[in-house]
Amino acid sequence: MDISTIAGLVLNIALLAYSIMLGAPLSAFYDLPSVLIVFGGTLFYLVTQFNFAQVLNVIAVLRKTVFSKLPSQTEEIARLVNYANLARREGLLALEEKIEEVQDPFEAKGLRMVIDGLPADTIRGVLESELYFLQDRHGQGKKLLDMMASAAPAMGMLGTLIGLVAMLRNMSDPSAIGVGMAVALITTFYGSFIANVIALPLAGKLERKSKDEIAVKNLMIEGVLAIQAGDKPQLVEERLKTFLSPKRREFATEAKK
Repeated sequence: MDISTIAGLVLNIALLAYSIMLGAPLSAFYDLPSVLIVFGGTLFYLVTQFNFAQVLNVIAVLRKTVFSKLPSQTEEIARLVNYANLARREGLLALEEKIEEVQDPFEAKGLRMVIDGLPADTIRGVLESELYFLQDRHGQGKKLLDMMASAAPAMGMLGTLIGLVAMLRNMSDPSAIGVGMAVALITTFYGSFIANVIALPLAGKLERKSKDEIAVKNLMIEGVLAIQAGDKPQLVEERLKTFLSPKRREFATEAKK
């Protein structure tokens, strides 16, 4: 679970709620017409841009972004070096016993192809194709969140105009003026809330986590191919350490000692 994402969202919402309560009850910021205009309008805007399957797929991507935790690159290097050592000592078939321990389906697929004796070009091609479609899914998720961030304030502005029109048409009725002003102001708040508290932070986290996951997957590809080539464990380790920054390389070396 990605604690920082959940903590950031919860604390941001809690801070806003506390700030609101210092001046007014939370119920003052609930208005059904505003909810329908902003939340409903934003949802239908996204459905217009994407199909239902894509929207549901993005929800799955976001769930993975918030709740899944990537293995660290240093842990992955240590694991692949151990597999390389086992393969050199007992042969590639010895890796079959380790397949069940591999939690990442991408890495498990690579090792399975190595055990099956497929050539390096085939293994690289299959894994890079899967990596390409992973990037595409993440790109769709970020695009949807970016569109949400632009659509929600726009819907909030539409709600503001609707509220102002309703207010101006009923200047003689004080109660109608209050309703129109509530819609005009609260829709703007809802639109800004969706964009700046939810959509933009999640889009940024998805982009960052996607880059991290792609880096780990590329490391896996090189490690699997090094095992398939029968490289020495020391060479595999040095080859994979190129994915780390110089400081992390030093840390990994010290930790090994």
